[in-house]
Amino acid sequence: MSEFDQVLPRYGADSLMDVLPSALATLGVPGFTDILGLELDGVRRIAVLLIDGLGWHQIPTAAPFASNLADLAGRAPRMITTGFPSTTPTSLVSFGTGIAPGTHGVLGFRVAIPGTDRVLTHTHWRDDPDPAIWQPVPTLFERAATAGLAVSVANRPEFTYSGLTMAANRGALYRPASDVDELAAAVLAGLGSAGMPPALSYGYFPDLDRYGHVFGVDSEPWRAAAVEVDALLDRVLDGLPADGALLVTADHGQLDVPAEHRFDFDADPRLQAGVRVIAGEPRVRYLHTLPGATDDVLATWTEILGDAAWVARRDEVIAQSWFGVVPERNLERIGDVVVICHGTHAVVAPTSEHAIKAMLIAYHGAYSAVEMEIPLLVSRARS
Repeated sequence: MSEFDQVLPRYGADSLMDVLPSALATLGVPGFTDILGLELDGVRRIAVLLIDGLGWHQIPTAAPFASNLADLAGRAPRMITTGFPSTTPTSLVSFGTGIAPGTHGVLGFRVAIPGTDRVLTHTHWRDDPDPAIWQPVPTLFERAATAGLAVSVANRPEFTYSGLTMAANRGALYRPASDVDELAAAVLAGLGSAGMPPALSYGYFPDLDRYGHVFGVDSEPWRAAAVEVDALLDRVLDGLPADGALLVTADHGQLDVPAEHRFDFDADPRLQAGVRVIAGEPRVRYLHTLPGATDDVLATWTEILGDAAWVARRDEVIAQSWFGVVPERNLERIGDVVVICHGTHAVVAPTSEHAIKAMLIAYHGAYSAVEMEIPLLVSRARS
């Protein structure tokens, strides 16, 4: 398979949304099944590290700078899929709820709020709209805590009360962690010790994705972040209790987009015609059209982008199961027209959204293998 081939999410079978349900089944929580076949008999404490941007296809690039990662990938290689769109907010909520994006409703990086011209950027979200209303599905952390597990989340201090944290992780004890040392310590603290209740401890590391976006995949800053990933793995593996296990996964992969493969929405009046709101992100655009303009927008974008993207009506994309089931309450969060970029193409909008987004080197969000395929690496405690 080429890294640019389309990959349909394997919801409910072999995907990111199945990781925590399988872990909770391993820990004996009623109502869950080990869908992924983790086969971790005797394990009572599970640490999960989600490395933002560490797609399956990035592992060979990171391996020379991350010996622990290379060892895990060599001993227990397993590839699963993320959900669609392959972007951080969508993935983190699927991970935290065990539900496909269509149902939980966090359907992209930037999503138009139905009935308004407002666009919600999920990474900047606080309390408007109310996270419990915008994303009402109970989290797996809530369900696990109710069942008597010790559940905790280790993440950056600035994300403690964010809307995205509330949507994805409510119910867990939040442990602020500013760097790799603090993150490793927080994840290990969340596991407890022998004689304590079973525990699920989740840690999130953002920097590989961050430096990929700003400097490109395999840039020197990206490589430095890969070294930090390896240090994190080393500390957690060293500290795992005898009845513990570590799962390592990601939210998506990433690819560099050259300047000549970028369509500029704000510089092309043809692309703007009939579009009321542009949302999504450069690799997956949601176009909310003016009344009666959907057909014209669909035809114009199809003609201009050509083979660089699939341009389709919302209903057509939903019918192909990219989002999973989409209840009526979430339909209008998806554009009337959906634009999914192929190859290394993107649609930037430097004026309509924050200009920095158009200046990034690497992106993700679409359905190519390099974006959709992610690792699931499993290790018991070191002997």
